[in-house]
Amino acid sequence: MAALRSYVNGAWHAPADNGVPLRDAVTGEEVARVSSAGIDMAAVLAHGRGSGGPALAELTFHQRAALLKSLASHLREHREELYALSARTGATLGDSKFDIDGGIGVLFGYSSKGRRELPNSTVYVDGAVEPLSKGGTFVGQHVCTPLQGVAVQINAFNFPVWGPLEKFAPAFLAGVPSLIKPASQTAYLTHRLVELMLGSGLLPEGSLQLICGSVGDLFEHLTDQDLVSFTGSAATGQRLRAHPVVAANSVRFNVEADSLNCSILGPDVGPGTEEFDLFVKQLVTEMTVKAGQKCTAIRRALVPANRIDDVVAAAKARLEKVVVGNPASPDVRMGALASLEQREEVRRSLKALLEAGTLVHGDPERVEVVDADPERGAFLPPLLVRCDDPDQPQPHEVEAFGPVSTLLPYETTAQAVELARRGMGSLAGSVVTADAEFAREVVLGAASRHGRMLVLNRENAGENTGHGSPLPALVHGGPGRAGGGEEMGGVRGVLHHMQRTAVQADPATLTAITGQWVPGTPRNTTEKHPFRKHLDELRIGDTVVAGPRTVTLEDVEHFAEFTGDTFYAHTDEEAAKANPFFDGRVAHGYLVVSFAAGLFVDPDPGPVLANYGLENLRFLTPTYPGDEITVTMTAKQITPRVGAEHGEVRWDVDVTNQDGASVAKYDVLTLVAKRSGKQEAS
Repeated sequence: MAALRSYVNGAWHAPADNGVPLRDAVTGEEVARVSSAGIDMAAVLAHGRGSGGPALAELTFHQRAALLKSLASHLREHREELYALSARTGATLGDSKFDIDGGIGVLFGYSSKGRRELPNSTVYVDGAVEPLSKGGTFVGQHVCTPLQGVAVQINAFNFPVWGPLEKFAPAFLAGVPSLIKPASQTAYLTHRLVELMLGSGLLPEGSLQLICGSVGDLFEHLTDQDLVSFTGSAATGQRLRAHPVVAANSVRFNVEADSLNCSILGPDVGPGTEEFDLFVKQLVTEMTVKAGQKCTAIRRALVPANRIDDVVAAAKARLEKVVVGNPASPDVRMGALASLEQREEVRRSLKALLEAGTLVHGDPERVEVVDADPERGAFLPPLLVRCDDPDQPQPHEVEAFGPVSTLLPYETTAQAVELARRGMGSLAGSVVTADAEFAREVVLGAASRHGRMLVLNRENAGENTGHGSPLPALVHGGPGRAGGGEEMGGVRGVLHHMQRTAVQADPATLTAITGQWVPGTPRNTTEKHPFRKHLDELRIGDTVVAGPRTVTLEDVEHFAEFTGDTFYAHTDEEAAKANPFFDGRVAHGYLVVSFAAGLFVDPDPGPVLANYGLENLRFLTPTYPGDEITVTMTAKQITPRVGAEHGEVRWDVDVTNQDGASVAKYDVLTLVAKRSGKQEAS
């Protein structure tokens, strides 16, 4: 059986030895061999930094986002092939879709996030401009730029597709090359995934490398510009994080590790209610999906003491219907664990749990399987433990990484919170209740030791994604024993791969660095109205100054009558004077904004296609009848849309009165056509 190749230094590398065998989780047959012998780890990192990093740096966030979308579409065309290979890991078709479709969904999710929330630029501006001097000639702003290293991504065996993709997507979008190291047990599936990714021809050389087998001396060659993202056991994570080179170079190290996740049934819930059925169904699902080999699976089910018998009976009724066996059989609901070694590890952990409780369903030594040999395949039945003394330490310390969960009783809300927190740090927790106050107490009480918490009830039952489903828009990680890290989380996951730098400069220089106009930077006033310019002609700082226009009392009264906004400050002189903020009747803020639009708008058809919103609107100085207002509108940010015939322009608007005081400030967002329908290449 051939050993899996690694993809390093721009080529596929066959290992220098025969490697160790990887076996089919269902049949025990050898699938492949794995080894990293002969790989120069220093050269691998150097290739990523020297080739992948610079190639990604030439692309904007939007261009990288477009590549992620194309890559996701390419992988979606090969799902059936990946499903078939996934079955050899012991996964049912449902398990495989959770892993494979979920991973592809992360690529789509980050592509959308990148295009909607990041600029079409290589620099991310973080936060507002900070004034640092009275005269405005010295200002500061935070910018984020990609680290000039490699994102080393060490993945677990249980999600050989989703795991790599949820790490790769934010790194790629940030502009940092990835080095994927899959867990050996299921490396053959990740290997095929990477083959498909590279075969798409979409990825710049050096932006993705693969090591099958041991990392060898890789950690000896890490620098302060590299990152490590690790998913696996807490013990291994602690050992790697304590590596002398990691410590000496302050290497960013993200860990997702052991997690004794809990699900809590509210005291308001009883048999026959929708919430009761949701709790039991979710518990059984989390025990059986991926044969319980999920870092987010429910390990501790916390139940009101007077309901534990009801939950035991309902859970057993569902578990008895679970068919275990070959994932290829249409009747099978739960497949095998990833390996025989993993099965033995679960059995050892179960023995520790049974020191504190009793089995109420399943036998770890006997399992009926469909269309498979129960000894050659890594099969276990779902195993439900009942522990009547919730203070016993084992349920809160031992994680059986398989189809195992423990039922624990609680008496009060405070005790439920305390038991949830005894996991010493979890990736996910859930609360099943229709009582919003109970949910509030539990979530806020337990949140500091949880990375994510789901509140489940009949209102969201039809649309919620479930206890154990990480989403690209939300952080995936947890404190304490769960590793203390965060992956994904939308733009947060991207920024993890970037350096935040405070830039202090004069406004014009800061504008040049960030690509966004900063107040105090000279404006470009030309005879041609900016609204007559196509996106390709516009420049940062292009400005139109219009006005003045006198605001009359008649204007104020007409606006009040026409809109129905008859607030006393606009209609009652004496009441307005009594207001501590006004000296008399004032114009409506929205009247000022409307008059400003009338001053700066060019009325004829042209490149400006639409105004799609205002942001950051603030009314700063009251406008009184008789005041004259002038508007200054400046192109602040220009964002071409990749593959579209238009782009977005953000305009800085400053409305001032006859004394030069700012009456209102805000951003106007417009869609502007490119010249002759010109499209950017994607």
